[in-house]
Amino acid sequence: MGPDRSSQLLALHRAETPLVVPNPWNAGSARLLQWLGFAALATTSSGFASSLGRLDGAVSREETLAECGRIVDAVTIPVTADLVNGFADDPAAVAHTVTDAIGVGLAGCSIEDFTGTEQAPIYDLGLAVERVAAAAAAAHAGDRKLVLTARAENYLHGAPDLKDTIARLQAFQEAGADVLYAPGLVTAADIQAVISAVDLPVNVLLLAAGPSVAELGDLGVSRISVGGSLAYAALGALVDAARDLHDGAPGFWDLAKRGRDSARASFQP
Repeated sequence: MGPDRSSQLLALHRAETPLVVPNPWNAGSARLLQWLGFAALATTSSGFASSLGRLDGAVSREETLAECGRIVDAVTIPVTADLVNGFADDPAAVAHTVTDAIGVGLAGCSIEDFTGTEQAPIYDLGLAVERVAAAAAAAHAGDRKLVLTARAENYLHGAPDLKDTIARLQAFQEAGADVLYAPGLVTAADIQAVISAVDLPVNVLLLAAGPSVAELGDLGVSRISVGGSLAYAALGALVDAARDLHDGAPGFWDLAKRGRDSARASFQP
């Protein structure tokens, strides 16, 4: 891996148009997405979990970092990773995860303030900020840097509080994050309010009920991602094709040929 992928990734957030980052779930999907012309990739925890037959949150730190390493090795463009809550509550342990992320060749990673438990889903602001500060210190400490995305998860866990979300993102900015992300924002007004309240690039999760890619660009969004949606779309195609096969009327040959031809083209050494 070239030593400048983190700087490449950060520069892509400063372009005139938003950085659209698809979310691969393994090395094969990453190769396909690079072949299609995307400039950077962002892994998906939910997509990777589904590839293992598990739900999001049921994958270990070691499994995640190993898969991230395989994805990084499969492509020549920057990769940022969804590292959930850093696989730890303690700020020092989060920093250790970030250091290990640098070690597997990642150009960036995200750390969220979701605790992993729905009973108390969001870390108290003080601890959330300590965790981002520790992650930022680890991300920026050595010769090889990491682009740190700090995530405020209110909207995904039953607390759609825009004021608190903005306060958290502002605090994460002060704690040293490079990019800010509040997945789950749907309205243009809320997205604009977040962008106006901070100075760092903002990532937005593309949602069916929200603004389009073009509309998000007009709002000033710096990065657009889709989370596990591509992985789920692939699973949906598998379900449809397998149902056709089960019912004795397979109609998936055109789709299969397109996938086979794409794989042969994109998996070339």
